[in-house]
Amino acid sequence: MKFDGWRCLAFTAGPIHLQSRHGKDLTRHFPDVRAGLDAALLPDAVLDGELIVFDPARGRTSFGALQDRVRTGRRPLAVSYVVFDLLQLDGIELLDRPLLERRMLLEELLDGVPVPVLCPATRDPDEARRWFDDYAVTGAEGIMIKDLSSRYRPTGPGWWKWKRRTTTEAIIAGVQGVPETLLLGRRSPSGRLHYVGRTVPLSAGQAAALRPRLTPAGPDHPWPRPLPRSWSGGFDQAPADYVPVLPDLIAEIAADAAHDHGRWRHPVRFLRLRDDLGPAHLPLWTPEPAAQRPAS
Repeated sequence: MKFDGWRCLAFTAGPIHLQSRHGKDLTRHFPDVRAGLDAALLPDAVLDGELIVFDPARGRTSFGALQDRVRTGRRPLAVSYVVFDLLQLDGIELLDRPLLERRMLLEELLDGVPVPVLCPATRDPDEARRWFDDYAVTGAEGIMIKDLSSRYRPTGPGWWKWKRRTTTEAIIAGVQGVPETLLLGRRSPSGRLHYVGRTVPLSAGQAAALRPRLTPAGPDHPWPRPLPRSWSGGFDQAPADYVPVLPDLIAEIAADAAHDHGRWRHPVRFLRLRDDLGPAHLPLWTPEPAAQRPAS
């Protein structure tokens, strides 16, 4: 399963240490995870997994609750550490061992241990398809498909991410480049234009077709320049500059399930303009994801 959380390495030799995939020290932000690992009395090990928060009021995971821990220190909801790989055990590095061997060692290591949680895995394609459908309501992004003979690499050959995507519409309200990416919005019931995400880089053909259709906006455009850091990707992202455009064109897009605070966390794919629609035909902005149709 690919849950919607933060990738995290855990080092259990000596004081428990938690680290993001980019090397950021997360230990002080997740004392409950550290305490759980401490109580598990694991041997010298390095674990790879995902920090996730499940919000029972929403019935799904909350990526925003993870970010709030780092930004504000607030901890209203418990964090789970779901582990899917074992990189070192008793001082022996396992990076070049096949995934099947690492998984068997990980299952043995975590047998009977309530914390951390072992990530579900299966070799049955039909069961994997059921997970892909059944876990969608929890906020899961999809599934990871891995070669059982593969060596460990943070990214690269042997791992494939099968993400759930849906198609929907949003208003084009800004561009970066000429244009390279589109910045998208939706209106709230009060009429306010909210930022909801950005696209992946456009193809040359898409950019050429869109360029003459875009009209630069005047000073009354509702978004600040640059976009605030929290809008443009997360606490570790720099503010993003852009060119505001008149919010009168509708884009059909394909987006994945990672959605928080009314925004898509990952860039979406631009599919086409919808000249048959106006802003009034779009779903309204809400803090929660609206119902959408599966992408074809």
